[in-house]
Amino acid sequence: MVMTAWLPQSSILPTPSVGGETSQLQMKPSPLQPACRAEERIFQWKGVNPAPMSTINHPFMKTIYSLASHATLCDTSGYGAGLRKYHIFCDIFSITESDRLPASFKILHSFALWAATDPEFIPVEALEGVRLEPISVTAVRKYLSAVRAWHFMQGWPAPLSDEDLKCINFSLRGLENIQVGRRLMPPRPPITLQMLKALRLTLEIGRPFDACIWAMALSAFWGMMRFGEVSVKSIRAFDSKLHLKRSDIHFDTDLDSSPYAHLDLPSAKTVKAGKVQSVFLTEQKNLCPLAALRNLFQVVPARANDPLFSWADDKGNVRPMVKQTAIRCINGILTGWLGYLFWAFIQDWRCLIFPSTKS
Repeated sequence: MVMTAWLPQSSILPTPSVGGETSQLQMKPSPLQPACRAEERIFQWKGVNPAPMSTINHPFMKTIYSLASHATLCDTSGYGAGLRKYHIFCDIFSITESDRLPASFKILHSFALWAATDPEFIPVEALEGVRLEPISVTAVRKYLSAVRAWHFMQGWPAPLSDEDLKCINFSLRGLENIQVGRRLMPPRPPITLQMLKALRLTLEIGRPFDACIWAMALSAFWGMMRFGEVSVKSIRAFDSKLHLKRSDIHFDTDLDSSPYAHLDLPSAKTVKAGKVQSVFLTEQKNLCPLAALRNLFQVVPARANDPLFSWADDKGNVRPMVKQTAIRCINGILTGWLGYLFWAFIQDWRCLIFPSTKS
């Protein structure tokens, strides 16, 4: 049976990732949007209008409200790109700061249409003076959620009602129908066991970096995990409250005395914030995640609070594995072997029926 692994590219256009910063369009400098990390934008980017009081005017209540608001948003890094895109739209269409927060339905509806529009479907005369950098409809919906969360964080109510969202989704479905079938490249084929074998033949798992790549690849494959759940966005982004650490894995045997590994994911997209998702890895033959994990622990000794998937540099410093670094490494290997690309996260179980694709 052919096993699948990684989700094919879903965007219909050549776009940056939702959390990425690969945009060619730039924001105009503003003291209301100071330079800061993506995860801090929702807190540090402000509006000119004073927000209405949401509690009684007492220092105690203001403090509790601020603590509760910050604690509600466990991972704010995904909102940064959406807020940036929103302010670029506002700059292009000369939306005043006073109209950006709170935002009206017509502004957010226009933002959604602008963000998802492919210039090839627009008459040239209508494009005059308008810069476009389209993203997928899925990404647009995530960006609207980012703007909504920004309103909450700055003390404003939700900018869109249920009826407003229905209207925006109606428009987005229309754009999706117009642009259907437009892909920069066909969907990437799933990862197969043959690809993992090629990866193993190339990696030197006695080296810290390669041992980490091998362990995270097999764990993500057999555990059906998103690649973002076994990696971090940057070295400094590691957070023991959000990412897997060495103490989050336990080895044991089941009632049949078969070994397995139990991983407790502190944060996952498929569970509510604050809840733990359990992943179980079982023993396999030549591509065994348990053996890869034990090898990682031997090659890269680390403390309980260190990243689970980590490697050691030349000075012996334990480093978390950065997502893009890992993907570039795996892409390079698989492109050389098979001409395929290793994509970002595991497909759902329906992918098990996909046939393998040969180059």
